[in-house]
Amino acid sequence: MAKKTDAETLSKHLYDALRRDILAGRWTPGAKLQLTALSEHYDTSSTVVREALTRLVGNRLVLLRPNRGFFVPELSLADLEDITEMRCVNEELAARLAIERGTLDWESELMAAHHTLERTQRREAENPDEHTEAWNEAHQAFHAKLVEACGVPVLIDLTLVLSDLSQLYGRWAGAATRYADRDIEQEHRDILAAALARDPRLTAALLRTHYQTTMAAVRSAGEVGLKTN
Repeated sequence: MAKKTDAETLSKHLYDALRRDILAGRWTPGAKLQLTALSEHYDTSSTVVREALTRLVGNRLVLLRPNRGFFVPELSLADLEDITEMRCVNEELAARLAIERGTLDWESELMAAHHTLERTQRREAENPDEHTEAWNEAHQAFHAKLVEACGVPVLIDLTLVLSDLSQLYGRWAGAATRYADRDIEQEHRDILAAALARDPRLTAALLRTHYQTTMAAVRSAGEVGLKTN
């Protein structure tokens, strides 16, 4: 039993490390993920690496091509459009249910998550085109907490998958959002206020605007890192 627990812990640790490095842009879109090289880099067996990569395939952060191996997904504006729409629809529903079912404890936790987001530095001075890893984590945590009280595991899981995919795109299109004419901090304040006011329609509308504004910035910038077809 202990050996099984140790193996599961190791697999989870490597999954988290690979996920974090993919989202941080360690490998460019379309790059092949070599089992041997990854085993050496993370100092573990190729079996553990394969298990972690297979889990990431299920979450769409890794692409498995038959007889060719594992790859970082290539990115396209068309795919980002679809991901954005799916995220809007999914989180609109999840937020409505969360507002209906959320307790006072949920409200307190949501305010705490927003406080962390508000106090976390968004961009590094030496690399202003990218969000900091700490801000990305706080941003995801705030949006995850917003929908957590919906009580529907499949909705929550899909929210996390779509959030990761959006963050992956954001890593390679950071400059587009940097120069967008928006106040993202105020957007989050407005979303929080609507949720605390228990206004599901306004919360859903603000979430949609929040995500579509990012999509519009990437689209108008014509990011070279994203394919147009």
